[in-house]
Order: sequence, then structure tokens, then C-alpha cells
Amino acid sequence: MGRPPAKDLTERELEVMHVFWSRGEATAAETRDRLEASGLDRTYTTIANLVRGLQEKGFLQQVNDERPFVYRAARSYEDVSGRLLGDLVHRVFRGSRAQLLCRLVDERKLSAEERAVLERILEGQDQ
Repeated sequence: MGRPPAKDLTERELEVMHVFWSRGEATAAETRDRLEASGLDRTYTTIANLVRGLQEKGFLQQVNDERPFVYRAARSYEDVSGRLLGDLVHRVFRGSRAQLLCRLVDERKLSAEERAVLERILEGQDQ
């Protein structure tokens, strides 16, 4: 599979974005440390390049003018995850959210908590 278009996030870029969504603001070094603590070993240079690329794509914004540069998410988790999920539904399930839900339920047995959450969501749709 080729390189995703500029508007899409690579797997590594998504890893970096999760740090900013959970932490708020961070430097590239802090981001590397957070990823390392979660078991993802990346060099500082790799993370700095990913952060720079995410800034160029409009996913991160720099909040200061002096080093070390501090960044924060320019796009929310809800926005990005919604777009990615919508793209998945369109490409894989040909736009059918029902097929996606059926596949999720068929893939593994839902826990009682997951069933309760799904029921609350569906009840909210009826209103």
C-alpha cells in the first residue's frame, strides 16, 4: 500500500496525536518520552519530524516562538476520529453503518457494559 495522501494520518502520526489529545500541550521531547513510557520506542529525530509534518498538515499548532517549541492539537479527537471512521464506513462498508455495527458485534461477544452503552446510544437515536 502506498503512502497516504497528505490529509490522512499515518499510524505513527496517529500515535503522536494521541499524546497531544491526552496531554494538551507538549514538546517533541515530551512526546517522545510519553510514547516511550507506553512502550513505543521512537528516536527524538523521528518524533520531531512527525510533529513537524503534523504541523504542516494542520493537525498541530505551535504555541510559542522560542525553543523548545511547544505544540498542541489543532484538530480535536472527535473531529479526526469521526472523519477516519466515516472514511472507513464509506470505503469498507460502502456507507452502511449497520454493516459496521453487525461486523463489530459478530467479531466478538459484547460485554454487559458494551451492550449497555450501545443500548443507550440507540435509545438516544429514537428521540
